[in-house]
Amino acid sequence: MENKNRLGGFASMDEQKQREIARKGGLAAHRKGTAHEFTSEEARFAGRKGGQQVSTNRSHMTEIGRLGGKRSAERRRQRALQQDPEQAGQMSEMPEEPQAVGSADSSLRQFDGD
Repeated sequence: MENKNRLGGFASMDEQKQREIARKGGLAAHRKGTAHEFTSEEARFAGRKGGQQVSTNRSHMTEIGRLGGKRSAERRRQRALQQDPEQAGQMSEMPEEPQAVGSADSSLRQFDGD
């Protein structure tokens, strides 16, 4: 009995070969005038749709907010060190992250009704 899961044709080619064929197909579609080109309005709509989808994942949004805060604090530290190198000793004594009064989960529970 033949194995139906075996890759053949395009799927069996190496990635470089697939990319080259796909590139040629894209160029041909543009030359022919049948390729789709996004208008700025279509692109805005697609970006908005993707943003709404991502923002429904609260744990993901919490994590990226936390990372943004850490990076922002690090940039402030670096700027302060560049402006006044004598503060280098004082800056190293500062904690890595500010200590939070409550956890992010507890503030989210307020709005969820939990």
